[in-house]
Amino acid sequence: MSADMVEWRQGIARIMKMSNEEFDRIVQRAIRRIPEEIRQHLDNIVISVQKRPSRRLLEDMDLPPDEPLLGVFEGVSLLERSVTEPPLYPDTIFLFQEPLQEMCETLEELEEEIEITVVHEVAHYLGMTEERLEELGYE
Repeated sequence: MSADMVEWRQGIARIMKMSNEEFDRIVQRAIRRIPEEIRQHLDNIVISVQKRPSRRLLEDMDLPPDEPLLGVFEGVSLLERSVTEPPLYPDTIFLFQEPLQEMCETLEELEEEIEITVVHEVAHYLGMTEERLEELGYE
């Protein structure tokens, strides 16, 4: 099976399978698609790929265990930063590989969904409005 297709067996869709390295390459391609206005801020953010969100994270976010969380920003937004009390940990965007793969049927869809997810998480870091995201084509 190629990584860019959902496998169908007996009418049941199978999720896209790929190695961690293949997924990381798709993440890098998706990041290159992000407009420079947003991408320039990624220099100060760690991007970490996890298989799935932990149950604790879902509980902390008041999400049911079957909620497809694609990514999350953990850190202090630029609007909440203090010069006298810098953050103790690096700002991080967590991408969740399996939920992203489960919702996409092609590599192109996966790359686009990763791009959208990263942009939305960077927007949390920047304190960007939903209106500005819409102006940039990220609804």
